[in-house]
Formats: sequence, structure tokens, C-alpha cells
Amino acid sequence: MLNTLSGRFLILTTVFVMLAEVLIFVPSVARFREDYLLARLERAQLASLALEADDMISPALEAELLLNAGVYNVVLRRDEMRQLALSSPIPSPIDVTYDMRDPTAITLIGDALTTLVDTDERIVRVIGNPVRDGGLLIEVTMDEMPLRSAMIEYGLNVLALSAVISVITAFLLFLAVQGLLVRPIKRVVGHMQHYAKAPEDARRIITPSASVTELHDAEVALQSMQTELTGALKQKERLAQLGGAVAKVSHDLRNILTSAQLFTDRIEGSDDPLVKRMAPKLVGSITRAVNLCETTLAFGRVEEPAPTLSRVNLSEIVGDVIDSERLAAADYDLSFAEDIPAGMTLRGDGEQLYRAIFNLVRNARQAIMATGNAGEISVEGYEDDNAWWIKVNDTGPGLPPKAQEFLFQPFQGGVRKGGSGLGLVIAGDLVRGHGGRLTLDRTGPDGTSFVIQLPKADLSLDLATE
Repeated sequence: MLNTLSGRFLILTTVFVMLAEVLIFVPSVARFREDYLLARLERAQLASLALEADDMISPALEAELLLNAGVYNVVLRRDEMRQLALSSPIPSPIDVTYDMRDPTAITLIGDALTTLVDTDERIVRVIGNPVRDGGLLIEVTMDEMPLRSAMIEYGLNVLALSAVISVITAFLLFLAVQGLLVRPIKRVVGHMQHYAKAPEDARRIITPSASVTELHDAEVALQSMQTELTGALKQKERLAQLGGAVAKVSHDLRNILTSAQLFTDRIEGSDDPLVKRMAPKLVGSITRAVNLCETTLAFGRVEEPAPTLSRVNLSEIVGDVIDSERLAAADYDLSFAEDIPAGMTLRGDGEQLYRAIFNLVRNARQAIMATGNAGEISVEGYEDDNAWWIKVNDTGPGLPPKAQEFLFQPFQGGVRKGGSGLGLVIAGDLVRGHGGRLTLDRTGPDGTSFVIQLPKADLSLDLATE
């Protein structure tokens, strides 16, 4: 009960109402004390009227009048003359005087607290204004203990009433919180638990219905999150199915390409000059296709294989990429250029670097060919003390906003209509496997440039910059 939202609201409400009542209690008791003393003054003035009616009253009647008024003596002042109207013996000297003629709130509260705290039997003098213009001043002497007893009784009644009001208010708030907050929150939690049992089922997505604005906003946010999660799970399932199909296709394609490799061995023995020139390219292409199938099967097992590092000649890798892409663009006005020092070697996996550069160059070629305009693709290579740099530039139309937003996300960052957007993802994964970075240097109407940065040290670039 105490750990529930409604239970804590119940306790807090009771505490706050009691606190409010305590803050009201002191001024209330002070006002009660003021009314008590003014009533004593009024009763004393009425008692003194008997003396005015009959100058000679018996001592017994005078004592009865003072007893009914609750005072020891009464003094009236009229026409600047002080007159002792009624009197009786005072048991002890006067301890304090209270002036009730227009006192301030602070004075009343201070005097009330003093009366409550002081337990001694004190004789007090009370001065006030007579009612109905009965004179200039009225003064009485009285015992303070009855006043203190009356104030304590009044205070206990106020506190008891405050407790009852607090309990009733807290209970009503408890019911209100139950209806307005707790039940809607439990309904949202129930929707979440129901959705968690089968998140792929779109029928379990919550429909916002709360009347409270904050809860309605929470339901809208939950609905959006559940919708995105359901879509992501469906996409994940489809990708898993696609991955299984690709693995099967890659397995069979690897067997077919392995057989094709056997035939290329015989083609290499031909005396035809054209065949001799093209055969090594064909053998290299088939070998890379076999390696691609192998790595695709490995990718189906969650991750790319770790790169096999060796010293590779960057110019040879880029030359193979450009030769392959030049054949694919033979019927288009598309030129290729490379600016790589002849002896530039770097440490990396030759096949994986080929795939990374090939994906970048192929994407550039496809983007330029889609425009139908002439274009140029260039590959630059250079190095400094810390890293090797490979830059792929093109004069294509630039990346559209969607492609820039989802640049390295599979199936979302495609540039061409019908493209999967896997080229950059694969290239980025391969470069990161070398501890490097693949970044977009620039893009616009005048072309696009991607940069591969490979570290010379064993530490990856991400760790080196932390």
C-alpha cells in the first residue's frame, strides 16, 4: 500500500493538510484568545451597570456580579476620571497587562503563545474600549488559568477537526488519483505487457485514449515506439530469411565458380593474344567471386572475417578495380583516372581493400551513368606519418538528402532507385576491420568524394582519438 502511487498520495495529502491546519492553528487560537478577553471586558461592563443603577449594592451581590463576569475587579474611565466600579480581593499581585485596544496580529499571536506555554497561575490586567461608547476605557483584573484551559480545549477541537478533514480530503484525493492516474497508468502497463508477448503482432499496438494530456502524450510516444519496433522486427525477420537465402545461393554459386576456375586454367594455354591478355583478368574476377561467396557465407555467421594483413601494392588493387569498371562502362562517356605513387604499399588485406574500393568506384559509376551525362572517376592515394589515405572522387550529381541521412545504414542509404544501400555499408565494415575510417569528404552538384583512412600503427583510429 505504501509503495503504490495512490498510497503515497494519501499519506502526503494527510501530511500537507495537517501542516496547513497547524499553520492556521496559531492565528486561530490567537483570535479565540482575543474574543475571550473581549467577552470578559463586555461582561465586566454589563456587571458595572448594576452599580450605576443602584449606588448601594450588597457585598454578596457585588461578589456574584464579579463571579459571573469572571474577573476580580472592574475599573471604568469616563470623562478623564478613573472609577473603580466593582472590586474584590486579588489573590496575588498582577503579573502582566494586556492592552486589547487595537493590538497588532503579531502581538496577539505572541501573547497567545505565551499564555499556552506558561503554566504558572498568573493574575493579568486587561485593558480595552467599552462597548456602545460606555466610556473611555475599561480595565479588569482576572485569573489567566481559565483562559489557558479554554484555549487548550479550543486548540484540541481544532486539531481533531483538522485530522478529520485531512482524512476525508486524503481519501477523496485517493479516489481521484485512482480514477485519473493509477488506472490509466495500469492500463498502459497492461498494454505494454500484452505487446511484449508478441511484438510482431501489429494488433497489439496501443491506441491512445487517455483524457489526461500527459498520459495521452505518453501513449502517443509508446504507440510510435511500438510501431517502429514492430516494423524493425519484421525487417529483421525478413533480413534473416534473406540472409539464409543468400547463404544458400552463395554456397551453390561458389561450387559453380570453382568449376569455372578449372576451365580458365585451359583458356590460359591459348595462343590467341586477346585471350592471353584477358585470361588473367578473368581468372582474377572468378577468384574474387569465389572469395566473395566465402565471405558472404561468413557474413551469414554474423561477422566479416578478420583481415589477413600483408604488404599490398595499392596501385595494383586500384588498377584491377578500374579495369573492371572500365569494361562495365565501355558504352558510356565515362573516364577513369588514378593518381597513386607506383611504389606505394600499405598493410592490409588485399581482397577486402579491393572490395571496399570497388564498392565506392562502382557506386560512383552507377550514379554518373544514371544521369546519362559524361563524367569522370578518379582514385588518389597518399600517405603521411600516421596513416594511408585513399580518396575516391567523381563528378556525379551528388548524394540526395536521404542518402546523406542514412549514409551507412543498410537498405536505407541507397542512391539509385531499387538500390539496397549495401555498398557503403560493406565498404565501411571492411575499412573498420582494418582499424580505419570511411568518411564522406564532400558531396554536391559538382560531385562526391569519399576518403578511406588506414592507420599505420596497430591501434585503431577510433581508439587513438579517444
